[in-house]
Amino acid sequence: MTLSDFIDRHYRHFNAATLREAARGYRDLIDGGGQMLLTLAGAMSTAELGLSLAEMIRAGKVHAICATGANLEEDLFNLVAHDHYRRIPDWRALTAEQEKDLERRGLNRVTDTCIPEAEAFRAVGAPLLELWRAANAADERRLPHEYLYQLIRDRTLARSYQIDPADSWLVAAAEADLPLFVPGWEDSTLGNVFAAEQLRGALSRPGPVRGGTQYMTALAEWYAHASTGRALADLPAIDTDHDAALGGRGGADAGPVGMFQIGGGIAGDFPICVVPMIRQDLRRRCPYWAYFCQISDSTTSYGSYSGAVPNEKITWGKLDVDTPKFVIESDATIVAPLVFGYVLGW
Repeated sequence: MTLSDFIDRHYRHFNAATLREAARGYRDLIDGGGQMLLTLAGAMSTAELGLSLAEMIRAGKVHAICATGANLEEDLFNLVAHDHYRRIPDWRALTAEQEKDLERRGLNRVTDTCIPEAEAFRAVGAPLLELWRAANAADERRLPHEYLYQLIRDRTLARSYQIDPADSWLVAAAEADLPLFVPGWEDSTLGNVFAAEQLRGALSRPGPVRGGTQYMTALAEWYAHASTGRALADLPAIDTDHDAALGGRGGADAGPVGMFQIGGGIAGDFPICVVPMIRQDLRRRCPYWAYFCQISDSTTSYGSYSGAVPNEKITWGKLDVDTPKFVIESDATIVAPLVFGYVLGW
């Protein structure tokens, strides 16, 4: 029995049924000529989601990714320092003194896994700083992920790889030149390193790294072309508020675009807002998101974006009434590989 057959046979009710339906919807969107933007929140890279996500990218089942700065860098950290990571199965029982001992040893804990500071942060930070300084001297500015793509393409760290690069989603993304959006990169470890270099005076301000608004404009251009086949500037104008509410779908020479959200936070909220931004602020016609699925462990609560039910997004002009909507309330490290395997036909 294949994985797909197993899911079809046994996943019939509750979150299991939602997983099956969401996986089928994902597969149907791609088979129908659509594209999928995937979001990465939490610590999915440290959880080694690249084992299945890299295959999804190579198979053309993921067409863009919006990730936190932590997920961007932590896939590369795992690539070069995997053998130095330490897993702590009894992490719930650690005392404050034991946590302090991990800090003294340069072991930064993410739930049950410790990222080694010297072998990961510093090993990647040093060559990256060279790229930043060279760009700064040349008065060049690029997006954060473009520098990591350069490290991979130049094979700067290749001799340090400690896992098969085929298991790295960032390597797969760089090789495919996948559109990547990283809002809030500044709060990542490498973002902190960059800010420290500016405070030290080694890099100018604003410096060689572009920020969040540049990511949003790049995302808008990508979404317009992916969903309509047209450049953003060529989308038809919306003339009245009533016209905006009708939800015209723009050009028909491209497939639908869906969003598969892992976790919540900025990685999810940032890309989904591109539709109301284009429609309400830029006042151009574009389709709503054509599919939405979120894997979440956030319970529905007051004022929480991560815990908001998908129908709330209709009121914000992100999804439409007939948009397929799914929320799988479970651990993404369990659910995402199953969905990916189903989409890949495993």
